[in-house]
Amino acid sequence: MLRYPVDALWQEIAYLAYHLHWPLDDLLDLEHMDRVRMVRAVAGLNERAWEAVREFA
Repeated sequence: MLRYPVDALWQEIAYLAYHLHWPLDDLLDLEHMDRVRMVRAVAGLNERAWEAVREFA
């Protein structure tokens, strides 16, 4: 059985913890695909926010 790389898991958890301020246990409890979807959603929000900032710069 293949395992998800531990470094990738911690990068995702750190990213979500930084942006969402969720407890570690809650982030570790997420199913893999839910965590991936959440990372993509937060990344999309960040990109849209930076686009708005660049428009006003």
